[in-house]
Amino acid sequence: MEDLSDFPVRITIPIAWSEMDAYGHINNVYYLRYFETARIQYLQEIGLMDMKVETDVGPILAQTTCKYLKPLQYPDQIIVGAKTTSMSKSSFVMEYLIVSEKIGVAASGEGVIVMYDYNASKKAEIPPIIRKRIAELEKKDF
Repeated sequence: MEDLSDFPVRITIPIAWSEMDAYGHINNVYYLRYFETARIQYLQEIGLMDMKVETDVGPILAQTTCKYLKPLQYPDQIIVGAKTTSMSKSSFVMEYLIVSEKIGVAASGEGVIVMYDYNASKKAEIPPIIRKRIAELEKKDF
């Protein structure tokens, strides 16, 4: 199994029969859902989901990509890793990795998350406390 040790957030997801398509493998849209599940867990761990509820300033996904490496099939279980690779004034880039218990690395991807003021309908700066929590979770400075 691929080493996910540098991904501070890792979640285990069982593959469901209903996620397969007519070709007998997991439909490509589910890979993005797996990324989303890991991303939301990451955002919860750094307190960004609570911040959105309290202040109406929170994350919005600006861009996402997926590189499909091997087809997933039922039955299987995957581990999805999420980490932050870079930060700017108002956004950060997350990297994802999907590792199957049966076939190893199945997909990788990235997402650009922008801080967004939902009341003002415009981007916002990443709050210092969120920068600090990301740095602590990643065990590195940005």
